[in-house]
Amino acid sequence: MLAITVSSCSLVWFRDDLRLRANPALDAAAKSGQAVICLYILEDGSDAFRQPGGAKKWWLDKSLSSLDQSLQELGGKLVLKRCSDRTTEETLLKFAKDNQCSEVYWNRRYAPHEVEKDKAIKSALQAEGRSVHSFNGSLLREPWETRTGSSDCYRVFTPFWNAMRPDYVRSHPTGVPKLTFGVTEDSDTIDDWALHPTTPDWSAGLAETWQPGEVGAYERLKDFLENALKGYKANRDRPDLNATSRLSSHLAFGEISPQDIWSIVLNHMDSNPGVDSDGWAFLRELAWRDFSYSLLFQSDALHSVNWNPRFNAFPWNRNDAFLLAWQKGQTGYPIVDAGMRQLWHTGWMHNRVRMVVGSFLVKHLLQDWREGETWFWDTLVDADWANNPASWQWIAGSGADAAPYFRIFNPMTQGEKFDPNGDYVRRWVPEIAKLPTKYLFEPWSAPKEVQKATNVLIGHTYPKPIVEHKKAREAALQAYESTK
Repeated sequence: MLAITVSSCSLVWFRDDLRLRANPALDAAAKSGQAVICLYILEDGSDAFRQPGGAKKWWLDKSLSSLDQSLQELGGKLVLKRCSDRTTEETLLKFAKDNQCSEVYWNRRYAPHEVEKDKAIKSALQAEGRSVHSFNGSLLREPWETRTGSSDCYRVFTPFWNAMRPDYVRSHPTGVPKLTFGVTEDSDTIDDWALHPTTPDWSAGLAETWQPGEVGAYERLKDFLENALKGYKANRDRPDLNATSRLSSHLAFGEISPQDIWSIVLNHMDSNPGVDSDGWAFLRELAWRDFSYSLLFQSDALHSVNWNPRFNAFPWNRNDAFLLAWQKGQTGYPIVDAGMRQLWHTGWMHNRVRMVVGSFLVKHLLQDWREGETWFWDTLVDADWANNPASWQWIAGSGADAAPYFRIFNPMTQGEKFDPNGDYVRRWVPEIAKLPTKYLFEPWSAPKEVQKATNVLIGHTYPKPIVEHKKAREAALQAYESTK
């Protein structure tokens, strides 16, 4: 039978906040004066909003194990429950009742579906006489806190940033709270959930690249501050350089608090004169994440519904062969193919290249942005409820603060500008690595004698472009005009 150390306890429901440090819900539960039980529910029941993709499942497996290990070091453990045969509400209420949890704590989520679900769960718990406490554990500010003068949510990022930055005040606690744990044997095991891929296990590249978990998150931030923050503003668009933080996946799983990042970066700026412009450029990018969540909060389904309804009439031209070539990195455009292969191998892609490959899919190939968003959702370790769809709608031109549809990235000039020596392309598209740099981003333009000398034969060892850039651009502009 179940046992707890006191007559009642406090339950912390972990979700997108898999950390001990700077965790508002955990900190408040620790101060409740009761023993704490830490619970994670795998929400794959009928009321699940979006099932995690394969890469996210891989990360979740490692992140939950890391959190459990940290709790065990403090004398507790992470309880795991799956709700595949019932709703999240039913699972949580049963667990709270079985374990005599008089207080329930969680950090909020912001998709409208999740907001409504949390309201229903809160009401059901309160109806049973339990106290419920929820917090902002994921953002710099709540989506409803940064408003225009007319009390509307911002739909353009720069005014959002200009309003948010001076009003920002930290709300997350610091450090790891002192915890007393309740005891329960009512738990699944992480192996029960089979989140790690098998038959085949395609995750070797992910394991080589990442260290999921809270410890890995803070080590990643430390490395960024020491080795890449200086020069960030100038170098962040260079995929050939290790010039970005790569914290996005840690943020997506809540392994690090964005407010902790903000404070740590500001402290680093104070003690390292000369990096202020780089530091603020980085913090501005961190605020983009908040902006994406403000859009998610305002939307019905940001991942499936055009923010701008005008795009409902856009003449997408579904082509499975184009989509497959794009997914496999076989489009014949090296910078595009390099990005898609990096994504498949590591579960991540440089942000500049994300814009290039996204623009190529939507505008060169006229494939619906939702196809790209779905592929990224399945293959990105940092696939995020807000960032992923908001970024795809930005690329497509259908979003709130969107790139104009007539802004069509030229994949050749993008490669030449941001991978000037070709190091990035040569790493991920090795079959053309021996080409001189002058031909690397337009390998079809290399003379036959150059192709022969470098063992590159366009159309055989590397594909011909699946569309011609100029014609594809003209077709995209015509499609855009048709929606006016």
